[in-house]
Amino acid sequence: MSTYLIKGVSIVGAAPTDLLIRDGVVAAVGRDARAAGAEGIDAAGLVALPGLVDLHTHLREPGREDAETVETGSRAAALGGYTAVCAMANTDPVADTAGVVEQVWRLGRAAGLVDVQPVGAVTVGLAGERLAELGAMATSAAQVRIFSDDGHCVSDPRLMRRALEYVKAFDGVIAQHAEEPRLTVGAQLHEGEVSARLGLTGWPAVAEEAIIARDALLAEHVGSRLHVCHVSTAGSVEILRWAKRRGIRITAEVTPHHLLLTDTRAQSYDPVFKVNPPLRTETDVAALRAALAEGVIDVVATDHAPHAVEDKECEWGYARPGMLGLETALSIVYSTGVLDWDGIASRMSRVPARIAGLAGHGLDPAPGVPANLTLVDPSATWTVDPAGLASRSRNTPYAGMTLPVRVVATFLHGVPTVLDGKAVR
Repeated sequence: MSTYLIKGVSIVGAAPTDLLIRDGVVAAVGRDARAAGAEGIDAAGLVALPGLVDLHTHLREPGREDAETVETGSRAAALGGYTAVCAMANTDPVADTAGVVEQVWRLGRAAGLVDVQPVGAVTVGLAGERLAELGAMATSAAQVRIFSDDGHCVSDPRLMRRALEYVKAFDGVIAQHAEEPRLTVGAQLHEGEVSARLGLTGWPAVAEEAIIARDALLAEHVGSRLHVCHVSTAGSVEILRWAKRRGIRITAEVTPHHLLLTDTRAQSYDPVFKVNPPLRTETDVAALRAALAEGVIDVVATDHAPHAVEDKECEWGYARPGMLGLETALSIVYSTGVLDWDGIASRMSRVPARIAGLAGHGLDPAPGVPANLTLVDPSATWTVDPAGLASRSRNTPYAGMTLPVRVVATFLHGVPTVLDGKAVR
């Protein structure tokens, strides 16, 4: 394994120093960072962050390799500064058995670009009728700790309670897609002025908020861990704030696109802006940003959702919801100005790694720490070209936008996956 001397880097925004990587770990920092024969990397002006961790990634394999594979999604993640991603369960077949989650886990290991941690389904086939093999997935080689029917809400309260009770035995977490399905039948866009003007069926904020409130109470009753996926409304923020003050074991994520984009983007009828939950209003965006800064929302998660051309380049009503996110997430979050480097390290690495139980990730570069880290150039800008993205799909809402911050290098277990802004393999 090669040895790397990273010279003049700022660790999470601190004063410039040197950092030595050897045998997969950070061997030394500062004056002691020297080794004969080490490969030098000039990092003057760069910031070193703990490798980013995404709790919410759709890699599509098995079943929709035309949209993404574990390998292409892993490459996109590495280029975005990630060293670990949690692969959601809505594959084909669904990741509701030990066999399927182990398949995804082994594909991630074979790609070797990020640590791929499978998320197991809560219910068989995501159908919301009976619990999947939660225990078998937890004790499999993949050691699943997060379970989610993302894309579908576990709407039956009795089933949700049972799931929370089951995972408590091994300190697992249920990640809920908060959507009361009876309130969103045929929904196409946030219910409000824009949806009314465009003639699109509305997706009311209360459909999300009602489930979060219910599940917070269930989690409190059971004493188990609940994680809320892609929070999108100001009302949801208030419920989360109440639940945390009450001492409920609840965490939540927000996506980069919900921190930046609003439902006005749908005025073009461009399906690239169709997502679930939908883009909301300026008031919601402001509330989400404030909650992220405050810590009411714990993490940023991409909800990276690649789709094949035919599933996106069609009429709005027929288009599948979802956007790419892995390669642009850091830039979008930085552009909001909500978090400093320490805040970014916390919300995009330390806390998600802790929620997912990913040992060796989410740790600031320091002697003896596994060398999972990313180097970013805060002064650089880049223009999003869909054709230049590593993902197999092209459904990015940021096409043509010039974004701040460029990932220069990413190291996974001491091995570079990205150097000079390009994938090493």
